[in-house]
Amino acid sequence: MDEVTDEDFEAEVLGSELPVLVEFTADWCPPCRQMGPVLSALAAEEGDRLKVVQLDVDTNPDTTNAYKVLSMPTFVVFRAGEPVKSMVGARPKRRLLEELSDVL
Repeated sequence: MDEVTDEDFEAEVLGSELPVLVEFTADWCPPCRQMGPVLSALAAEEGDRLKVVQLDVDTNPDTTNAYKVLSMPTFVVFRAGEPVKSMVGARPKRRLLEELSDVL
């Protein structure tokens, strides 16, 4: 799973041809760590339809503030450069897939 930064967010996320699921995460956030294997599995299974990336909120404040992210983990789906869906909090893969079904 790729990590994105303030510097490459526009190219990697906003410029992506696929929808992109961004996890706003932090090292100090236990639920974020729980989501790691879930997101890796999602990236492996849905990689042809969905790009999955992580953004560390502590080292990338510009992007974090631009999308008003306050809680970790926050998931934002971007399509054609626009945020189309936002979800807060850890969740099991099945629920995450259900919530993503309308954007995939």
